[in-house]
Amino acid sequence: MVTFFIAAILLFTAVVMGLWNAILPAVLGVKTITYIQALGILVLSKILFGGFGRGWRGARSHEWKQKMKDKWETMTPEQREQFKSEWKNRCGARWSMNPQNRTSDQTTP
Repeated sequence: MVTFFIAAILLFTAVVMGLWNAILPAVLGVKTITYIQALGILVLSKILFGGFGRGWRGARSHEWKQKMKDKWETMTPEQREQFKSEWKNRCGARWSMNPQNRTSDQTTP
């Protein structure tokens, strides 16, 4: 399993390097990169964007969703309406889960 994981990283790094060197110098005029630089780009993208699968973020997201679902199910209808109202006040109506309930006088950025 570890061998497969290492081989996948090495292959993916080679693909990133190949795509970068084949496309970006001609399109954007950037310099070509080495294999180590491609690996660095992958590590940096992992740090910044949390890609490469679900990892710990996916598990925590699932736990949060389950807690919110449990909390929502135990709320009274009045508490649900209060929660929705507070959410709209904090985030604005554009984040409403029901787009047909939006008011027509809002402007979009």
